[in-house]
Amino acid sequence: MANTPQPGTRERIVRAASLLMQRQGYEGTGIKQVAQEARATLGSVYHFFPGGKQALGVAAVQHADQEFADLLSASLAEEADPAKAIAACARMLAHHLRDSEWRDGCPISATALETTGRVPDIEQAVTRAFRHWRDMVADTLLGAGFPEGVARDLATTVISTLEGAELTAQVYRSETPLVVAGEHLARLIDSYRA
Repeated sequence: MANTPQPGTRERIVRAASLLMQRQGYEGTGIKQVAQEARATLGSVYHFFPGGKQALGVAAVQHADQEFADLLSASLAEEADPAKAIAACARMLAHHLRDSEWRDGCPISATALETTGRVPDIEQAVTRAFRHWRDMVADTLLGAGFPEGVARDLATTVISTLEGAELTAQVYRSETPLVVAGEHLARLIDSYRA
Protein backbone atom coordinates (compact mmCIF):
# COMPACT_ATOMS: atom_id res chain seq x y z
CA MET A 1 0.00 0.00 0.00
CA ALA A 2 1.50 3.33 -1.07
CA ASN A 3 1.85 6.17 1.41
CA THR A 4 -0.35 9.18 0.81
CA PRO A 5 1.88 12.22 0.37
CA GLN A 6 1.57 14.80 3.11
CA PRO A 7 0.23 18.18 1.99
CA GLY A 8 2.80 20.92 1.54
CA THR A 9 2.88 24.03 3.69
CA ARG A 10 0.79 26.15 1.31
CA GLU A 11 -1.89 23.48 1.07
CA ARG A 12 -2.00 23.05 4.86
CA ILE A 13 -2.41 26.81 5.26
CA VAL A 14 -5.25 26.95 2.71
CA ARG A 15 -7.02 23.94 4.23
CA ALA A 16 -6.75 25.39 7.72
CA ALA A 17 -8.05 28.77 6.58
CA SER A 18 -10.91 27.14 4.71
CA LEU A 19 -12.01 25.06 7.72
CA LEU A 20 -11.68 27.96 10.16
CA MET A 21 -13.61 30.31 7.86
CA GLN A 22 -16.30 27.66 7.45
CA ARG A 23 -16.70 27.41 11.21
CA GLN A 24 -16.13 30.99 12.35
CA GLY A 25 -16.35 33.17 9.25
CA TYR A 26 -13.82 35.44 7.59
CA GLU A 27 -13.85 38.12 10.28
CA GLY A 28 -13.48 35.58 13.09
CA THR A 29 -10.46 33.91 11.52
CA GLY A 30 -7.06 35.43 12.16
CA ILE A 31 -3.80 34.85 10.32
CA LYS A 32 -2.05 33.71 13.52
CA GLN A 33 -4.77 31.16 14.19
CA VAL A 34 -4.47 29.85 10.62
CA ALA A 35 -0.70 29.50 11.02
CA GLN A 36 -1.14 27.59 14.29
CA GLU A 37 -3.81 25.32 12.87
CA ALA A 38 -1.68 24.61 9.78
CA ARG A 39 1.46 23.97 11.84
CA ALA A 40 3.20 26.71 9.87
CA THR A 41 5.05 29.88 10.73
CA LEU A 42 3.46 33.28 10.35
CA GLY A 43 6.27 34.06 7.91
CA SER A 44 5.19 31.10 5.76
CA VAL A 45 1.65 32.40 5.57
CA TYR A 46 2.84 35.79 4.34
CA HIS A 47 5.37 34.13 2.00
CA PHE A 48 2.58 32.23 0.21
CA PHE A 49 0.02 35.03 0.59
CA PRO A 50 1.81 38.38 0.35
CA GLY A 51 -1.63 39.94 -0.16
CA GLY A 52 -2.41 39.05 3.46
CA LYS A 53 -5.74 37.90 4.79
CA GLN A 54 -7.74 38.79 1.67
CA ALA A 55 -5.49 36.76 -0.60
CA LEU A 56 -5.64 33.85 1.84
CA GLY A 57 -9.42 34.24 2.05
CA VAL A 58 -9.77 33.97 -1.72
CA ALA A 59 -7.62 30.83 -1.77
CA ALA A 60 -9.66 29.36 1.10
CA VAL A 61 -12.93 30.00 -0.75
CA GLN A 62 -11.48 28.43 -3.92
CA HIS A 63 -10.45 25.38 -1.88
CA ALA A 64 -13.93 25.14 -0.34
CA ASP A 65 -15.47 25.50 -3.80
CA GLN A 66 -13.50 22.54 -5.09
CA GLU A 67 -14.11 20.48 -1.97
CA PHE A 68 -17.89 20.88 -2.28
CA ALA A 69 -17.72 20.41 -6.06
CA ASP A 70 -15.97 17.07 -5.52
CA LEU A 71 -18.70 15.96 -3.12
CA LEU A 72 -21.41 17.14 -5.51
CA SER A 73 -19.72 15.45 -8.46
CA ALA A 74 -19.48 12.15 -6.57
CA SER A 75 -23.18 12.32 -5.68
CA LEU A 76 -24.25 13.18 -9.21
CA ALA A 77 -22.09 10.41 -10.68
CA GLU A 78 -23.53 7.70 -8.41
CA GLU A 79 -27.04 7.94 -9.82
CA ALA A 80 -28.03 8.08 -13.48
CA ASP A 81 -31.35 9.65 -12.52
CA PRO A 82 -30.70 13.33 -11.61
CA ALA A 83 -33.67 13.46 -9.20
CA LYS A 84 -32.33 10.48 -7.24
CA ALA A 85 -28.81 11.96 -7.42
CA ILE A 86 -29.93 15.22 -5.81
CA ALA A 87 -31.79 13.36 -3.05
CA ALA A 88 -28.64 11.26 -2.47
CA CYS A 89 -26.53 14.41 -2.36
CA ALA A 90 -28.79 15.92 0.30
CA ARG A 91 -28.50 12.75 2.38
CA MET A 92 -24.71 12.78 1.98
CA LEU A 93 -24.59 16.41 3.14
CA ALA A 94 -26.78 15.51 6.12
CA HIS A 95 -24.47 12.65 7.13
CA HIS A 96 -21.38 14.82 6.72
CA LEU A 97 -22.94 17.55 8.85
CA ARG A 98 -23.93 15.08 11.57
CA ASP A 99 -20.46 13.49 11.54
CA SER A 100 -18.90 16.93 12.06
CA GLU A 101 -21.12 17.39 15.13
CA TRP A 102 -23.10 20.06 13.25
CA ARG A 103 -20.08 22.37 12.76
CA ASP A 104 -19.22 21.93 9.08
CA GLY A 105 -22.11 23.18 6.99
CA CYS A 106 -21.68 25.03 3.72
CA PRO A 107 -17.97 25.76 3.38
CA ILE A 108 -18.48 29.35 2.26
CA SER A 109 -21.80 30.65 3.64
CA ALA A 110 -20.39 32.39 6.74
CA THR A 111 -17.71 34.05 4.63
CA ALA A 112 -20.25 35.00 1.96
CA LEU A 113 -22.51 36.73 4.46
CA GLU A 114 -19.66 38.68 6.07
CA THR A 115 -17.90 39.84 2.93
CA THR A 116 -20.68 40.63 0.46
CA GLY A 117 -20.45 44.31 -0.45
CA ARG A 118 -17.32 44.76 1.66
CA VAL A 119 -14.48 42.58 0.33
CA PRO A 120 -14.81 42.44 -3.47
CA ASP A 121 -12.11 39.80 -4.12
CA ILE A 122 -13.71 37.34 -1.73
CA GLU A 123 -17.20 38.24 -2.90
CA GLN A 124 -16.13 37.38 -6.47
CA ALA A 125 -14.63 34.05 -5.33
CA VAL A 126 -17.88 33.21 -3.52
CA THR A 127 -19.94 34.14 -6.59
CA ARG A 128 -17.75 31.88 -8.76
CA ALA A 129 -18.21 29.02 -6.28
CA PHE A 130 -22.00 29.25 -6.26
CA ARG A 131 -22.03 29.55 -10.06
CA HIS A 132 -19.71 26.53 -10.34
CA TRP A 133 -22.04 24.37 -8.22
CA ARG A 134 -25.13 25.57 -10.08
CA ASP A 135 -23.48 24.81 -13.42
CA MET A 136 -22.56 21.30 -12.29
CA VAL A 137 -26.19 20.55 -11.47
CA ALA A 138 -27.40 22.23 -14.68
CA ASP A 139 -24.97 20.17 -16.77
CA THR A 140 -26.28 17.00 -15.15
CA LEU A 141 -29.85 18.01 -15.95
CA LEU A 142 -28.92 18.97 -19.51
CA GLY A 143 -27.25 15.59 -19.91
CA ALA A 144 -30.49 13.95 -18.78
CA GLY A 145 -32.42 15.75 -21.53
CA PHE A 146 -33.90 18.72 -19.70
CA PRO A 147 -34.26 21.90 -21.79
CA GLU A 148 -31.56 24.49 -21.09
CA GLY A 149 -33.76 27.11 -19.42
CA VAL A 150 -35.42 24.53 -17.20
CA ALA A 151 -32.07 22.95 -16.32
CA ARG A 152 -30.59 26.31 -15.29
CA ASP A 153 -33.65 27.30 -13.25
CA LEU A 154 -33.82 23.93 -11.51
CA ALA A 155 -30.09 24.02 -10.79
CA THR A 156 -30.43 27.45 -9.16
CA THR A 157 -33.30 26.10 -7.06
CA VAL A 158 -31.31 23.00 -6.08
CA ILE A 159 -28.26 24.91 -4.87
CA SER A 160 -30.34 27.57 -3.08
CA THR A 161 -32.49 24.95 -1.37
CA LEU A 162 -29.54 22.80 -0.31
CA GLU A 163 -27.82 25.89 1.13
CA GLY A 164 -30.86 26.84 3.18
CA ALA A 165 -31.55 23.26 4.27
CA GLU A 166 -27.95 22.81 5.35
CA LEU A 167 -28.11 25.91 7.54
CA THR A 168 -31.44 24.80 9.01
CA ALA A 169 -30.07 21.30 9.71
CA GLN A 170 -27.09 22.88 11.44
CA VAL A 171 -29.30 25.06 13.64
CA TYR A 172 -31.69 22.20 14.51
CA ARG A 173 -28.81 19.71 14.85
CA SER A 174 -30.87 17.35 12.75
CA GLU A 175 -30.48 15.65 9.36
CA THR A 176 -34.20 16.02 8.68
CA PRO A 177 -34.19 19.43 6.93
CA LEU A 178 -31.64 18.23 4.38
CA VAL A 179 -33.26 14.85 3.83
CA VAL A 180 -36.70 16.41 3.38
CA ALA A 181 -35.33 19.11 1.06
CA GLY A 182 -33.61 16.43 -1.05
CA GLU A 183 -36.82 14.43 -1.35
CA HIS A 184 -38.81 17.49 -2.42
CA LEU A 185 -36.15 18.61 -4.87
CA ALA A 186 -36.30 15.14 -6.43
CA ARG A 187 -40.07 15.47 -6.81
CA LEU A 188 -39.67 18.91 -8.34
CA ILE A 189 -37.12 17.64 -10.85
CA ASP A 190 -39.38 14.70 -11.71
CA SER A 191 -42.29 17.08 -12.32
CA TYR A 192 -40.32 18.79 -15.12
CA ARG A 193 -39.48 15.64 -17.05
CA ALA A 194 -40.56 15.84 -20.67
